[in-house]
Amino acid sequence: MTGKMRLRRTMMFLNAQRPGLMKDAYIYRPDSVIFDLEDAVAENQKDAARFSLYHTLKSVDYGDVERIVRINGLDTPHWKEDVRACVAGGADGIRIAKCESAQDVKAVEAAIEAAEDEFSRAKESTLMMAALESPKGLLNAFSICEASGRLFGVALSGGDFRKSMQTDYTPSGVEMASARGNMLLAARAAGVQCFDTVFTNIDDIEGFTAEVVMNKQMGFDGKSVVSPKQIQIVHDIFTPSEKEIREAERIVRTIRENTAKGIGVFTLDGKMLDIAFLPGAERILALARASGLYEDSLYEEEYK
Repeated sequence: MTGKMRLRRTMMFLNAQRPGLMKDAYIYRPDSVIFDLEDAVAENQKDAARFSLYHTLKSVDYGDVERIVRINGLDTPHWKEDVRACVAGGADGIRIAKCESAQDVKAVEAAIEAAEDEFSRAKESTLMMAALESPKGLLNAFSICEASGRLFGVALSGGDFRKSMQTDYTPSGVEMASARGNMLLAARAAGVQCFDTVFTNIDDIEGFTAEVVMNKQMGFDGKSVVSPKQIQIVHDIFTPSEKEIREAERIVRTIRENTAKGIGVFTLDGKMLDIAFLPGAERILALARASGLYEDSLYEEEYK
């Protein structure tokens, strides 16, 4: 799981205006960080934040932590210069704020292409993701997901979506059900990743944990976070357990062995299996590998 489909259980937001926060963020081991040039930065501080971002990207070694930048909306005068700073600094990807159409994606892609030429970066080295924050964006989710080969995923922005729907947060998440479901369907149909919105009450660990469990059950790839203390909770929930890894390996081995014999339907521990179970089991093993928990031969002896 590398490049476009790399492991992205957590994407932690950081204010690009505060170098003190940005320079050490990798020590908390999120899978990705999102340097925020949009809502976290006051209107009269956009240039200063962009300058801080560029020098952070150029001078801080984040190791294998992915570096994404949330640029300002396309309805502002800031976003094109944001893109130039991101590409010049060597960001791994750009998050399009308030994305509402495939054309929004294409506009940012064109700006990235021009910046890659300008700053001699490799073609298509800068990935994209889109934040869906409005009814229009959610209704256009599938076309957004298919708009560019650079686009690795879409993410939900709960605060703006709730405002647009004239509703408020509820512990059950009922007010977000339609948005989450529609975005997941679009992402899976287009073959890109899908990330849930932030949980802003960092002291409500119980509520946060319950929401992350729901996210995994729904099929999300990960969750945006706002605090380092949320990271391990997400990783624990989204990383396959030893039991899940063992079961997935047995499923993969059993399906392959029976398929080679020309057997299409069979049982394992009393449960009927066929080829349709293979992608899910292989995904669990891919997640386990990416998390550093699994090698192909790890449990080989047990199942000989």
